[in-house]
Amino acid sequence: MALSISTSTSYFNCVSSSNLPSSSSSPFKPFKFPPFWPWQKVKMGPLTVSPMGFGTWAWGNQLLWGYKESMDTDLQQTFNLAVENGINLFDTADSYGTGRLNGQSEKLLGKFIREFPGNRLQDDIVIATKFAAYPWRLTPGQFVKACRASLERLQLEQIGIGQLHWSTANYAPPQELALWDGLVAMYEKGLVRAVGVSNYGPKQLVKIHDYLKARGVPLCSAQVQFSLLSMGKDQMEIRNICNSLGIRLIAYSPLGLGMLTGKYSSSKLPLGPRYMDYQVFTFIFNKRRRQVKYDIFHWLSTLSRNICCLLFFRALLFRQILPGLEPLLSSLREIAQKRNKTLPQVAINWCICNGTIPIPGIKTVKQVEENLGALGWQLSSDELLQLESAASESPQKMIQNIFQTR
Repeated sequence: MALSISTSTSYFNCVSSSNLPSSSSSPFKPFKFPPFWPWQKVKMGPLTVSPMGFGTWAWGNQLLWGYKESMDTDLQQTFNLAVENGINLFDTADSYGTGRLNGQSEKLLGKFIREFPGNRLQDDIVIATKFAAYPWRLTPGQFVKACRASLERLQLEQIGIGQLHWSTANYAPPQELALWDGLVAMYEKGLVRAVGVSNYGPKQLVKIHDYLKARGVPLCSAQVQFSLLSMGKDQMEIRNICNSLGIRLIAYSPLGLGMLTGKYSSSKLPLGPRYMDYQVFTFIFNKRRRQVKYDIFHWLSTLSRNICCLLFFRALLFRQILPGLEPLLSSLREIAQKRNKTLPQVAINWCICNGTIPIPGIKTVKQVEENLGALGWQLSSDELLQLESAASESPQKMIQNIFQTR
């Protein structure tokens, strides 16, 4: 099995093949190893992980992704295939799963780890789970309790990365410090091997890094929306901060909600209502920029807006962005054809070449097979520039997560 192979770890370094050493005395070109075999690993704080992970938001989510428990056998095959091909990083959250299935994603991951045929996986798999900043989690002890509950669902002794799912700085500043202290407590108690954050903007990211460092706790990772459609000023600043502080950037939604797969066009949109006015859509998303007094009703309205936008506005978002996306899609097709790759594989490889660990969501074996094709090769510097130039021509940019802070 791939995980049983002993390999050296490496850091991300996308370079042109012309910079690799060669022998001028030989008439034959030497064999050049690609920078990442699927089973090769990279460093993320104290952890050793695959250069790409997989997200499991859909596992247990009936509302947004149509999950049914009858899908579990297929999901297990999906997990097994990923692990067999060297993937050892899986992202989840204690809020993944709807209604009575709350926490189902963690439960399934734990079950699949235990039932994986052959080798024991507990020491190889890195589970990165996120703890929701619910309004009733007001003390460090409550955050530690949430961590213990995740460990129970996963049936693990220790979590790889314990992540704060979002910051409350925009609407509940007093709660923020308690959540930070909760990360410190779970790290000091040995419940997690490392800590990370999600949906933190550049300013807040520096603040929590400095706070944790003063407490003797290294910040291992920062997870944000990052793709060829999400390479705005804030996202690139976050990337640069991560590079300078030794924080690994985890890129969620690396395929731009599917817009970078090439499956959709202005005349072929995803299912969903298409009658909402764009001004209403942008108003709802931009409302998060306002500083408001904290109360539970604000938190609930913020959450409900997020869910409603995902449920009802995806097609509208596609309608606004896709018409101007043709230069980028054309560049993706050109590079994909030249390299005998698919558009998603090129888009994910771009994320890797930008020093991130992308975590595309998976539900099927087919998705795993395709996403694995993003590994074992690299885009050239010219190709990177071509894609970024084409992306900059898009008149409409991806809306950022409403929970992301400044």
